[in-house]
Parts: sequence; structure tokens; C-alpha cells
Amino acid sequence: MENQNRSIAFSWIVPSAILMIVVLTMLFSFSLKSSSEATEAVSKNLIEATEQYSNKCWVEFNSLKAVAQPIKKLLEKEGIQDKKYVAELTDVLASGSSAGKVYFCDKTGQGIDQSGEDISLADKEYFQTILSSSGTSYIYTEEETDVAAKVIVVAEPVVTSNNDEGYLLMYYSLDKFSNLLSKSDLEVNAFLALVDSEGKIIGTSGAKSGILESGNLVEAVESEDKEAAKTIRNRMKNGARGSSAVTVAGQSYTLVYIPFGINQWEMFLGVSQAYVDRQVDLQWERTKSMLTALIAVIFIFICIVMVVNIIGKIRRTEKEKQLEDKADTDLLTGLNNKLATERKIKEYMLQNPQSQSMMFLLDIDNFKKINDTMGHAFGDEVLRSLGQQIGVIFRASDIIGRIGGDEFMIFLKGISDEESIRKEAKKVETFFKGFQAGEYVKYAATASIGVAIFPQEGSDFETLYKAADQGLYKAKKRGKNQLAFYRDEWVQPKNGEM
Repeated sequence: MENQNRSIAFSWIVPSAILMIVVLTMLFSFSLKSSSEATEAVSKNLIEATEQYSNKCWVEFNSLKAVAQPIKKLLEKEGIQDKKYVAELTDVLASGSSAGKVYFCDKTGQGIDQSGEDISLADKEYFQTILSSSGTSYIYTEEETDVAAKVIVVAEPVVTSNNDEGYLLMYYSLDKFSNLLSKSDLEVNAFLALVDSEGKIIGTSGAKSGILESGNLVEAVESEDKEAAKTIRNRMKNGARGSSAVTVAGQSYTLVYIPFGINQWEMFLGVSQAYVDRQVDLQWERTKSMLTALIAVIFIFICIVMVVNIIGKIRRTEKEKQLEDKADTDLLTGLNNKLATERKIKEYMLQNPQSQSMMFLLDIDNFKKINDTMGHAFGDEVLRSLGQQIGVIFRASDIIGRIGGDEFMIFLKGISDEESIRKEAKKVETFFKGFQAGEYVKYAATASIGVAIFPQEGSDFETLYKAADQGLYKAKKRGKNQLAFYRDEWVQPKNGEM
């Protein structure tokens, strides 16, 4: 009996001692990691704030294009020879949009403003940039205009049925951008900066700062911290969001940056390091209750066996989940494999039969040529880079998978309205304009993309897949390197919509 009691006591004491050691170790480790974890949480919050400001600005820029569509269609239908009629339409566009001025000109730069006065833009550098662009273009210029010292020119091409060509030019004053932080919940020293792909500052909002004085934000960082500037440039080039702590002109900042979605521009949010430190301290305060709960576990000896059993069960569950995740994962890209992608989409469709969603079917253009000319190892690197980069631009709840050699599928859940459909399609299309693969040799891979909408174009996986495949076929037939919907009516807003 004594031996049995000793055995029973030993079976309790050993797990109890182990539990104490584990808990104490966890507490010690937790206290060491808390600062970095709090910093990550604050960084995430700042990135979300930057996204909100960026989306607000992006929507305003994109709304100029949307408002211009009805005017563009009228000009293409009725022609551009009647100057009075053209002036009336441009005046309507100016009145119904946030553009400070609206011009119409032909390909030689000759045209009229919204009041009917003749204009000539032939000698303007930004007009030459517009001529070399295709589709809607967004041009930043500091050349003299009637609107402001710094403007974004939104140029919408017009081609009439008689093949007369011209442009609707909408001038957006960047003075409006300066009001973006007017009702900010952030500190008074925070600033926003919209920069181009080289770091040149296009517009600013919020507090004045020494980091903005040179006119090039990245070069200002580089002058004092080359490694931080290198990190920022690389992330901008790869279309990745991030944050960096920098000190410029004696002032310490945390810079948060995300792709803007137009012309490879980037939106930067700058907040003082003192503000970030205060937010980190607040995050640490919130963890004290967790520490108290963990300490209490040490003294709950009665529950030791139960805790050990629970821990064992959790470990078994985690191991099973790891095995399931491994079975679902494409080893090259880290995305879902074909079977997991199809299963997860089918499960979502079954559980949410009326939730409007989008299916993208991507096919890398000329992938066989990449393998043949640059080698299969580089081809694998293209696929791997695509898997890594495309995964960060969508929500964790969305389903992204590789379903073939160079074929990928994206399923976006719960897309509420048509504007969101167009926005998400634009996001995917824009992603491939900046996508590059390769660590030393950069290769700009393109893709043909087909899109279908659930449940309108397919209430089950097979039907929706066929619809997306039809969209992919359209994109390839039209010359590749583009996105095509199964139904083209999704491409533009309906008449009367903004």
C-alpha cells in the first residue's frame, strides 16, 4: 500500500513539478516576447489605418474615372466636332465630380475647356506622357495649370465611331489631399504622404515634418539609414506592405507603407516613435490579466491530471491539424493544393449559397517559354514568388490555391456589391502589373485572368469553374496579360451608377 501511495504521489508530484516549470518558463518567455508582440500589434493597427486612408483617396481618384464614363460614351456616340456640345458635356462632368477643371483635347493637344475657351497642351510634358499611355491614365504634374500648383491629371481616352480620337482631362487638386488627416484619431504629429515608385512625394497631409522637406521621402531616409531605405525600396518594388522605424533630421518616426493601387504609387503614414512607444505600453498593460491567470495555474494542483490530459489532447489535435494542413498545402507555393482548394470552395458554397463571391482563374502567360529559356528552377521560382506575393493582398478568409502547373485559383468570399467586384478585379489586375520574380534576375511575369461571380454565374463549383474558364479563354483570345469577366457587363458600372 505504501508503495502504491508513493506511486500515486509520484504520479501527481512529477506532473505538478513539470507543470510548474513549464508555466514559469512560459511566463518568463512571455515577458521577454511581450514587447515585440505589442510592437507587432501596434504595427498591424497602423497598417490598417493606412489602408483606410489609402482606400479613401483611391476611391476619390477612381470616382473621377467612373463619373467620366457617361460623358465619354456620349462623346463617342455623338462625335467631338461640335465644340459647344463638347464644352457643355465637360462642364457637366466638372460640376458632377471633384475635378477642379475638365478639358477636352485631340491627340495634337488642341481643344477646349469647360467654358468653351480654346486651349493648347501640346507643349506640356504631362500631355506627352498621356499620349504614350493606354487606357485611363493618372499623371502627377507640377506644370502650370489653372487648378493648383500640384495636380493629378486623370486622362480618359475617347474614340468616336468616326475614329476621331481625343482625351477627357480631369484635373484633381492635391490641395484636397492635404485634408485627408483633418479628422484623424492619430497623434497631431502624424502625416500622410503619397509617393511615386521612386519615392518622390506627390502629396502630403497632416503635420509638417523634416522627412518631407527634400521632396523625396525614400531619399530622405536613405541619407541617414541606408538599410531602412533598402528595405522600403524592396517592399515597394514587390508590392508588399510594411513598417520601418527611422530617424531623419533628429526626428524618430515609424513609417507605414502600402501599395496605393495606381501607377505603383505608395501611401506612407508617418507617426512619431514616441506615439508608437505609448501604444506599445498600452498593449503591454492589456496582457497583465493574462499573466495573473497563468500564475494562478501554478497553485491549482487538484487540476494537474486534467490539465495534463487536456494538454495531451491539444497536442494530438494540433498534430492532426498540422498533418491535415500539410496534406492540403502545395509544397512549392505554400498555397492550397488543387484538392484542398476545391474542397474548401465547395464547403463555403454549401454553407453560404446566397453569399456573392468571386472566382479568379489565373494562368501565367508563356510559362513553357519561361521553363525552356530560363530553366525549370527559375520557373519554380516564378511560381513560388507568385504564391508568396499574391497571398498577402487578400484576406486570410479567402481561398487561394494552385490547381495546376501554372494555374492558380482565387475565391473571394462575401463581395457585397458591384463596385467591390470591380475593385477586387482591379486589385488582381494591378498586382500583375507590378509582379516580378527572381532574386538576382528580375522577371516580370504576366497572367491571363478569368473571373466568374457566385452564385449568379454558377451555383456549384463545376459550373462556376467553367464560367471562370470561359473568362480565362476570353483573356487569352484578346491577347493575354489581362483580365476578363465571364459576363462583360461587370466591367463597367451600369448607366446611372457612380
